[in-house]
Amino acid sequence: MTQLLTSFAPLAERFDAFIIDQFGVLMDGAGAYPFAAAALAELARRGKTVLLLSNSGKRSSANEARLARFGLARSLYRHVLTSGETAHLTIGQRLAPGAPVYLLTTDDETNPLDGLDVTRAASPAEAKYVWIAGCRPQGMSLDDYAALLRPAAAAGLPAFCANPDMVALTAAGPRFGPGRVAQLYLEMGGAVEWFGKPWPAIYAEALRRLADHRPNKILCVGDSPAHDILGGRRAGLATALVRTGLHADETDESVLGRAEALGAPPDYLLPRFQF
Repeated sequence: MTQLLTSFAPLAERFDAFIIDQFGVLMDGAGAYPFAAAALAELARRGKTVLLLSNSGKRSSANEARLARFGLARSLYRHVLTSGETAHLTIGQRLAPGAPVYLLTTDDETNPLDGLDVTRAASPAEAKYVWIAGCRPQGMSLDDYAALLRPAAAAGLPAFCANPDMVALTAAGPRFGPGRVAQLYLEMGGAVEWFGKPWPAIYAEALRRLADHRPNKILCVGDSPAHDILGGRRAGLATALVRTGLHADETDESVLGRAEALGAPPDYLLPRFQF
C-alpha cells in the first residue's frame, strides 16, 4: 500500500542512495523548482548518494551543463545518467564504422552522436538508421513527422528512441515528446528499440554506478507512473511519486489510479521533493 508523506525527510533517513528524475522533480521547462537545490544539498549534507536519471536524448555531459545553468551544482550529485547516454553506450558498439544515421533532436546539436564513428545523414532517404533523441513540437506537428519518417518506416530502417517520453515539459507547457514520434514510427510499420525509463538497460547501468549500495537501500523518485515508478519497480527498487511535474494538475487518486493500472503503485506519495 502506498504510504502518504508530507516531507522527504523520512525517506532521507530510510535510504542511502537516490535515483532522482530531472524533469518534473527538480525542474520543468522554465527552470529549476525553487526547492530543488536545497533538497539536493540536504541529501549531500547527510552523506547520501544521488544519481540523476533522465529520459533526455542528449548525453549526460549536456545535462550536467544544463543543471549548472539552472543553479544545481555538480557537487550535489554523483552521476547524471540519461537515456541518450545509455543509447550511446549500447548502440555505439553495434553500428558499422561510418554508418549513416538520421538524427532527430530538439535543436541542431550533434551531441547524441558525439564520439561515435557514424555519419550524420542529411535526410532519412540517405540513412540506414533513425535516431530519435528529441523533437520540435512547437515547430512541427505529428503529421509533419509522419510525412518525414514514413518512407524510412516503409523501407524498414531501424529506429532508436533515445528519449521515450510521450509528453515533454517545455517552457510553453506540455507538448508531445520524442516517445510519441517513436510510437508514430511504430504505427507506420517501423521497428523501434527503446532506451530510458521504464526499460531495463538504463536501470542496469544506474545500479552498476551505485554498486556500493544495497538495492534495498536505493529509492527511485519521479513524477511519472509510466516511466519512473514502473521502471523502478521493474528494477526491484523502492519508489516515491511526487505530485509536481507531469500530472501536477490531477488529483492524488487519479495519479495513483494510473499507477495501479500499470501494476506499479508507488511505495510513497508526497507533494514534492522537499524537506
